[in-house]
Amino acid sequence: MPLVRVNSLDDARLDAYARLTEAQLRSKLEPERALFIAESTKVIERAFEGGCEPLSLLMEEKWLPSAQALIERMEARFPDLPVFVAPHDELSRLAGFEVTRGALGAFRRPALPSVADVVRGARLIAVLENITNHTNVGAIFRSAAALGVDAVLVTPTCYDPLYRRAVRVSMGTVFQVPWTRIGDDAPAVKGRPGAPALNWAETGVPLLHELGFTVCAMALSDESVPLDSPALAHAEKVALVFGTEGDGLAHETIAAADYTVRIPMAHGVDSLNVAAASAVAFWELRRSAVADATAERADAARS
Repeated sequence: MPLVRVNSLDDARLDAYARLTEAQLRSKLEPERALFIAESTKVIERAFEGGCEPLSLLMEEKWLPSAQALIERMEARFPDLPVFVAPHDELSRLAGFEVTRGALGAFRRPALPSVADVVRGARLIAVLENITNHTNVGAIFRSAAALGVDAVLVTPTCYDPLYRRAVRVSMGTVFQVPWTRIGDDAPAVKGRPGAPALNWAETGVPLLHELGFTVCAMALSDESVPLDSPALAHAEKVALVFGTEGDGLAHETIAAADYTVRIPMAHGVDSLNVAAASAVAFWELRRSAVADATAERADAARS
């Protein structure tokens, strides 16, 4: 392995880890140079297995033995991958390094696919509207991976799933669940060619309908149906739309959706944290899909 021992984080080769802000890492003006940082060997492994291109690794000496097998697999594809090794005292200067289990990886940010490509063959997907909490974004991805959600779409104002904290909270599942942004490809808005829609649902919901999805807005309203409604259980393809904490979904989104959906609750509780609500909804609709598939197989066997 091409180990590169450094004595200080002042080394310019470590800028991605020590000095670049998240905005600079995303590099919207030069997307071909955009990066993200993966924290911990498990997340690094999932990023690599998810097809992301590693640019370098950074760790302290004591973690080399446990990371050796992963490093060798990465170097088999990227022989020139530098593995920077720095003293613990220097690495502890990095914010949050103590929770990374000793390893960081810089990866090239992949180009986002189209919505149609991401949801091809999908039955259950999630749409995250304006969720402005990295912990919630990461937690939703982790639930999506664990409970068999086929894809996640994020609106233009939703926080970045590849932000360090979101990646860490997701335990790297952002690299296992297909995702992309929806609502960035709107026509001219107020005379500005190519500007994104002020309301993603203006173009996003019709696109989901065109792709065959029943759009379900998770929100409290007098017209809402319970999550265990037969109408949802038997829908062929479902897109669950979740809103930000507090404000919830935009009125325009609720109006454009096919159903407004609530989770039945007890003891006067009216809502759950969006990450918890997403897990409940994923479980219920995935369970319904499995039940439908079992019934279909039974019907086919009898015929």
